Amino acid sequence: MFSALTFNMQNGQGWDESNPDDPEVSLGGTLAFLRGQDADVIFLQEVERGYEGGRQVEPPPHYLWLKERLKGYDAVFGYPQPNLQEIPFGLGLATFSKTPLRDFQRVDLPPPDVTFEFGGTTRAPSQRLLISAETEIAGRTLRLLNTHLQAFFMINSSSNAHRAQRDLVEAELRRFDGPVLLGGDFNSAPQETVIAQFATAGFRPTQAKEITWRRMPFVLDHIFFNNALRLEGSQVIPTPASDHHAVRAEFSLTS
Repeated sequence: MFSALTFNMQNGQGWDESNPDDPEVSLGGTLAFLRGQDADVIFLQEVERGYEGGRQVEPPPHYLWLKERLKGYDAVFGYPQPNLQEIPFGLGLATFSKTPLRDFQRVDLPPPDVTFEFGGTTRAPSQRLLISAETEIAGRTLRLLNTHLQAFFMINSSSNAHRAQRDLVEAELRRFDGPVLLGGDFNSAPQETVIAQFATAGFRPTQAKEITWRRMPFVLDHIFFNNALRLEGSQVIPTPASDHHAVRAEFSLTS
């Protein structure tokens, strides 16, 4: 049996109910939470800070800081393609595994052809990203996918009308044989049909009822798995280390 955790870490910003938009970054809180979970596989979203103008800091400082301190893990990281109209929220994906990672791949997920207003400026959405790697558990190859999709509900639209990102993720799910996990922040509002779509590819979430975001009563964060894995347990874990709750699950390999 092994454990997996998915967590949108909000680039290290903690959660203060009295001041929810406090920009202070405290990676120590993120690290303490991840160490306390001691999961075999960790999917992280919004690892780094986003900046006006699309600047991306290289090498990625938050990722390297965590990688140095999470002893016993192998890790991979990816930034999305830069966007000159970037909203200064978190960005970047990291996957950590207690077993070695190999065959790293990335799939760029195109933005929708829409515009929206933010900070008094008309903007275009950013590209999103899916990163993928494989590892070996109990002699079996396990494919690990990690993504962070567009929050269409924040720009008065829906992924039901703009399916390109979802369709590319589904195509990746269909590419691999054997055990596959997909962790991430899917930014799916209640009326959006992401879960039903991925079910057609043979994947289901560990849970779909308990809220995972503090700012709105939405279930945004998921770990999807296929029939080569058996779900042994799942829970949503609130933490003051982010405005998102984490999702943790335990799995075993089917014969």
